[in-house]
Amino acid sequence: MMDHPLLIKTMLNRAYKLFPKKEIFSRCLDKDFRYTYGDFYERVCKLANILDHLRVKPGDKIGTFAWNTHRHMELYFAVTCCGAVLHTINIRLFAGHLQHIVNHAEDKLIFIDDDLVPQIEEIADELTTVEKYIIMTDQESIPETTLSPVFNYERLVGNASPSYDFPDLDENTTAALAYTSATTGLPKGVTYSHRSTYLHALTLCVPDAIGISERDVILPVVPMFHVFSWGFPFSAALMGSKLVLPGRNLSPPALCELIEQEKVTLVPGVPTIWINVFQHLESGAAYDLSSIRYILNGGAAISKTLVEAFHKKYGIKILGTYGMTEASPVVLTCPPKSYMDEWEEEQKYELESKQGRLLPGLEMKVVNENGEEIQWNGNEMGELLLQGPWIASEYYHNPEQSAAVFKDGWYHSNDMVTVDGEGYILVQDRGKDLIKSGGEWISSVDLENKIMAHPAVVEAAVIAIPDQKWQERPMACVVLKESERGRVTEEDILNFLKDKVAKWWLPDKVTFIDEVPKTSVGKFDKKLMREQYA
Repeated sequence: MMDHPLLIKTMLNRAYKLFPKKEIFSRCLDKDFRYTYGDFYERVCKLANILDHLRVKPGDKIGTFAWNTHRHMELYFAVTCCGAVLHTINIRLFAGHLQHIVNHAEDKLIFIDDDLVPQIEEIADELTTVEKYIIMTDQESIPETTLSPVFNYERLVGNASPSYDFPDLDENTTAALAYTSATTGLPKGVTYSHRSTYLHALTLCVPDAIGISERDVILPVVPMFHVFSWGFPFSAALMGSKLVLPGRNLSPPALCELIEQEKVTLVPGVPTIWINVFQHLESGAAYDLSSIRYILNGGAAISKTLVEAFHKKYGIKILGTYGMTEASPVVLTCPPKSYMDEWEEEQKYELESKQGRLLPGLEMKVVNENGEEIQWNGNEMGELLLQGPWIASEYYHNPEQSAAVFKDGWYHSNDMVTVDGEGYILVQDRGKDLIKSGGEWISSVDLENKIMAHPAVVEAAVIAIPDQKWQERPMACVVLKESERGRVTEEDILNFLKDKVAKWWLPDKVTFIDEVPKTSVGKFDKKLMREQYA
């Protein structure tokens, strides 16, 4: 067999040669932009020439600080195919973490969307390796800025050659670098190779994974700074799928309008997005969303109640997924097996609210506190361990954290899960979020989902509070619909739960809040909540 490398440039060439007429739609700050994969290829070549002009060398780290737009997509391919390393920087991190990851990554250049320039200006004096800043804007002039030296993306690209001879690289060459969202401690870096990126993108196209095809229209709500937007831009290029890049406006009306306008079939995002979209639809807003094949949910569990309501009221199916920065990120998806078509509706909704089964190409173990594998009976709980060609083996320049997480050839996720007899995984909690009361475990995620089934509840987050007798007890922080605020009481929530959970699972306290605090990628920030209510 030929020793043929798996490279990102193969995806780029395939999109150009086989799908030059297929569209990419991009919602920018000032206007909408629409072009084809054929146009995209020429602009990627122009950008590659600009990188050469800016003296970017193989292995140099190139930061991006941007929304989901066509320019960010061009950087995905130009930087990696040149042999440099794309570092997608989380735009929602606070200044201290931004400074840390730019310096830790040793970024040489940073490409910045024009409305995000002030965030980089705030830390620029503390950045030790950045040589130049390139601002991505729809305007002809560069916005006024204290950054220096600074360049206009469109002016650079507009003057460059539309052809480029991309190098043949070793498939294990580092293509990208992403940092965790840092729910504890400083963000940790994870590198992705050309090989791992290619295999991950290809596997998402397998029918029993997500089944991405040329016919799909993909709207990635999940940000492109967060683990390559779950790899969807690469899968789209590989298969010739139309991409719809939503820019900065992720409000429910804006998303629903884009879905209707562009006939979107796949929409990946996190539960907070889908909760807000559902509330918007419930308010009476009317859209034609019939093109949707799946809403893809990841980042956190979604309640069975919401899965059922989306399907029954709006004919929309939700496909559960699961992953993490250390896994490129997708590990599980939740398509049903063929004979499950005959199941009762209630069983189907129960399945669809799970995270899913392991993608082909990966290996897993679920082990208890003694390191013994648990039984797949849906009851025993253990930590999920992973191996595979798109699972990281270490953190970037961080041996201490690496030793704690990557052990004996396995990545230890710290996610506590159950596995049912069909091999479908339900994430019960992060290890640190499980509540141990009187020696028994309480799943905060399961309790949250039960509370969110209450018709007056929008969101619920459950945390552990210290207890002298029981060690820890659950406390529920509940967000009510505006129309129900002041009407629903703590007693109402507890009475609703009484026939749904064991008595000792009932929260000791229910407090009503206006909003659950979120991390930079939309997950419940339970670390902050534990500090607030300690």
